[in-house]
Amino acid sequence: MPASRILGPDGQPITKADLTREIASVSVYGIRRRYQDAIAAGLTPDRLKSVLRAANDGNAHAFLTLAEEMEERDPHYAAVLGVRKRAVLGLERLVESASDDPADIQLADAVRDYLVNPPIFGRLLVSLLDAIGKGYSVVEVRWDTTQTPWAPRNGRTRLETAYTWRDQRFFTYDRGTGRELRLLDDTAPVEGLPLPPYRFVIHEPAIKMGLPIRGGLARLAATACMVSMLNLSDWLSLAEIFGLPMRLGRYPDRYAMNGSKEAADAINELKNAVFSLGTDAGAVLPESLKIEFQSAVAGVGGADLYSGLADYLQKLVSKAVLGRSDAADATPGKLGGETASSEVRRDILESDAEELQSTINDQLVRPFIDLNFGQQDRYPAFKLLVPDQEDLAGLVDMLSKLVPLGLEVEQSVIRDKWGLPDPAKGAKLLGVKADIPPVIPATNRAANRAQSPADTGGAAPDPTAPLVDRLGVEADPLIDALLNPIRLLMESSASIEEFRATLLGLYPDLDPTAFADLMGQALAVAEATGRFEARP
Repeated sequence: MPASRILGPDGQPITKADLTREIASVSVYGIRRRYQDAIAAGLTPDRLKSVLRAANDGNAHAFLTLAEEMEERDPHYAAVLGVRKRAVLGLERLVESASDDPADIQLADAVRDYLVNPPIFGRLLVSLLDAIGKGYSVVEVRWDTTQTPWAPRNGRTRLETAYTWRDQRFFTYDRGTGRELRLLDDTAPVEGLPLPPYRFVIHEPAIKMGLPIRGGLARLAATACMVSMLNLSDWLSLAEIFGLPMRLGRYPDRYAMNGSKEAADAINELKNAVFSLGTDAGAVLPESLKIEFQSAVAGVGGADLYSGLADYLQKLVSKAVLGRSDAADATPGKLGGETASSEVRRDILESDAEELQSTINDQLVRPFIDLNFGQQDRYPAFKLLVPDQEDLAGLVDMLSKLVPLGLEVEQSVIRDKWGLPDPAKGAKLLGVKADIPPVIPATNRAANRAQSPADTGGAAPDPTAPLVDRLGVEADPLIDALLNPIRLLMESSASIEEFRATLLGLYPDLDPTAFADLMGQALAVAEATGRFEARP
């Protein structure tokens, strides 16, 4: 059989069998066994210290088990970690060609059709994002070589999948550099075997510099999660002691000194009566024996202490995972609520997206192109788009000021920014109000009243015109004081009923004297104007 013409990164030929067979499958009794021992139960500071130290030394099995259990035992850690993952998963996905050359466009179309568009690609992203908590994540790729182009198989069953998440405990980093990931095998249970090319996608986000095994958020949050579990245990003990009523049964002191059968029977009868009332919070004592219960519900050592510590630990975990401690309890869909992407600090989201798309391009897109089209000088790029964050409230304020001044803005642009569709034809619209005429400054009204000689059509000037202009100047402040509150009320009223109910209360202290004087002057001017116009 002739050697394959497809060469891997190491220069060695790659066959179809190398791309299709399972490599990191689970075994029942071997080193890659399904069942793992528990670590979180009974975790103490000393135990946690030993687990983290062992991971530093190359044995991360216990640490990876603890990281998985933290997501199961600590609801807050699981919630904020899920928010960070979903923020990346919710980003828009696209494939960009290396250039406008037809050959580059063809490569981009192939990546889009065979890698990104299939629904199974989303499961690949979910599996790779497991690295955020544990430091790294491994997905085994099984290729379909029965058709052209060779691509990750779309299996007909749930188990025949293109991408299979593999337990991080099935792998180990080399003892020399701590950076080369190797597959644990029964033939190499300590050092592991080298990973074959094109078969695995390994995501190692650079959350912090140093060894990949020390980069996961589980290591950062481990102490807080441990203290939180211990705090919860003590809190439950407090609730058990002080949350239930204590029942005390008293018997005469002579019964305690009397060893007769009658005294023992009387004590047993009292004991049965006490403990038959429902809970174990009870005791029988001689009358002279006293037990005092010091209340710890209030003050130092009480419920407030446990509650405050729990809140503090949750804020620490939120800040470690999301970059902020005020978004963990936001409620999307409510006023003031936030989307998943906005709950994660933007720079963290951008970093997660960049790290993930780099992994996809280097370990999936490039192998796909090399296997089917040969090595290229330029490769298409898979990208995750982080949307720009805009101050929509500031935008509305700006538009309310600039649009009346003549700024022309398309409604479709504003609708797109708010994520609102265009209204359907004939649909009932909300929030429609009558157009409110803009406020005309007094100086503009005076200028509008002034006329040039040409405007008079050559007729003799009106001798009352100066009086009219003077009345207009004196009336402008009074008119503005009267109309501006009405305009503001119209803008703020939700309905005509609300406007009508509030209108009458706008001018409780209005002084009509100035208006009366002004109206008297206006009538005198009007009479003089009439006499002037009626002259022969």
